[in-house]
Amino acid sequence: MSIDLLNIARTGVQASQAQLGVTSNNIANANTAGYNRQVATQSSLESQRLGNNFYGTGTYVSDVKRVYNEFAARELRIGQTSMSAAETSYSKLSELDQIYSQIGKMVPANLNDFFASINNVADLPTDLGIRGSSLSSAEQLAIGLNQMQSQLDGQVKQTNSQIESVTVRVNEISKELGRINLELMKSQGEDSQLLDKQDSLILELSEYAQVNVIPLDTGAKSIMLGGSVMLVSGEVSMSIGMSPGDPYPNEPRINASIGDKTLIIDPAKIGGQLQSLFSFRDDTLLPASTELGQLALGIADTFNEMQSKGFDLNGNVGSDIFRDINDPLMASGRAASHSTNTGTAAMSVNIDDVGALSGGSYELSYTIADGYQLKDTKTGEQTTLTVSGSQLTGGAGFSINIASGAVADGDKFEIRPTAGAASGLKVVMTDPKGIAAAGPSLSADVANSGNTSISLNSMNSSAAGFQGVGSSITFQINTAANTYEAFDSAGASLGIGAYTGNNINAFGMDFNITTSGTATSERFTFDLSFAEGDNSNAVEMAKLSDTKLMNNGTGTLNSVFENTKLDIGSQTKSAEVRMGSSTAIYQQAYNRVQSESGVNLDEEAANLMRFQQSYQASARIMTTAQTIFDTLLSSVR
Repeated sequence: MSIDLLNIARTGVQASQAQLGVTSNNIANANTAGYNRQVATQSSLESQRLGNNFYGTGTYVSDVKRVYNEFAARELRIGQTSMSAAETSYSKLSELDQIYSQIGKMVPANLNDFFASINNVADLPTDLGIRGSSLSSAEQLAIGLNQMQSQLDGQVKQTNSQIESVTVRVNEISKELGRINLELMKSQGEDSQLLDKQDSLILELSEYAQVNVIPLDTGAKSIMLGGSVMLVSGEVSMSIGMSPGDPYPNEPRINASIGDKTLIIDPAKIGGQLQSLFSFRDDTLLPASTELGQLALGIADTFNEMQSKGFDLNGNVGSDIFRDINDPLMASGRAASHSTNTGTAAMSVNIDDVGALSGGSYELSYTIADGYQLKDTKTGEQTTLTVSGSQLTGGAGFSINIASGAVADGDKFEIRPTAGAASGLKVVMTDPKGIAAAGPSLSADVANSGNTSISLNSMNSSAAGFQGVGSSITFQINTAANTYEAFDSAGASLGIGAYTGNNINAFGMDFNITTSGTATSERFTFDLSFAEGDNSNAVEMAKLSDTKLMNNGTGTLNSVFENTKLDIGSQTKSAEVRMGSSTAIYQQAYNRVQSESGVNLDEEAANLMRFQQSYQASARIMTTAQTIFDTLLSSVR
């Protein structure tokens, strides 16, 4: 047996041709997204023994593999998830920040204009034109808050729509990955093109949620979202979808389903765009909305209360400028029941003290063992509520009423005391004469100890025993015994009573008592006389622009809105920083993947020349073998 030069040359040509084909394919796909470069592995054919020596018989391409590093790909997916989440947060927060900077600037501007108009009324309390202008300013203030609430509601709807769009795309990817898995099981995971497509889809999926990949022996890959939701298992694809929010239907949740089984997914554990969208809606938009409602309630209650302290131009006790804070149109959405409740109770919320409101939300739960527990969802602070008939008290500035039905053990409710107020705010006063610029005067008896003072909260002209405009009423207070006696302008007793705390509400007069010592006979007289030119109440009303009325006396009306605006600005800046750092981390991971799996055109060009030379050299062997063969034939002729 002789050395078969022709066969050796043939195998060399075929191997070089295969190498050229792989190299050419790499060059052609240098700009193909998701393409992993391929390498052909050459091996020697079995050697042949001639005499005492072994001689090679040629070469062959033993394998064509894609260059793929699972660890680098995993880092890239993690980087993609973080970067996508950060980009989504920054995009949504930037949009909201713009709304507060551009559209939202009218809210504090309108509030300042309204205070300025009240100042003008104080300057000329009998001028109907100025009074009419003040009511117009009030209407602009209400409209501005309505529009701002509409913007926030629009952001909620837009975010919900984005979440739904993401779930649709995730389901499309899920189905495609299931189909690819089926094909890969047939080829035992050897089809590089399918593997590239699979990895591209998984990388895209990692934009929407955190992805865990589980390789299977069959060549397929199972995919989990957020480490807990199986999306693809072999060729079986599951789907995610939207279901109505609980307890608020307009705040939909995300679920995973297969067949007739559905599992609610915690968005905080899923990562990526989905987590960012849910976090933006639940942790930024909804708090911003409830804080805007807090401002609306503060405006309505503050000015309505000031109206009740004075007299309008018609000589009557002032009526409301804005819709009452506990009007059904101002109170929509304050309480909602969870769908898992077994009881039939429906709750309603009554605002008792606007200044004590936090603008937050609460979870109300009931158990036979612990009674009614109110938990602040932001701070986690828990309060045991006091039950009085159908009323639950102990909330920060509000009470809860069992409007209908019965509560069962384990029932839960969502309480948002300020929800809906900004959209429900409206000016109800139509007559400019209704602005209560004048006010009663208060005098202390000369024999008083000086240890006690009182301040008027409101007057109620429809209450029993109210003395009427133009008269007076005197209260004699015993702070040691917590009792009082009221007298009319003629000195006749109207009746006696007891009070608790520091408040007396009797004969249409509601006022607070402040005492620094014991006094047994302190007398105070309210002069209810009305004068058209009186501006005392309007002056007090105008002073409220700088008074800390909100958040337990720590902020003004304007500061409620400004604090929300500053908080959103701060969140936006933080999101920008996170986006920058996560982009850098992603770029590092991407560069590592490209250094291993990406196509380097310089390297491939060098390989192209090398394999071309190898091909030509192998072809030269064939020519040489042919020449030798021809020489041999010539020699024997």
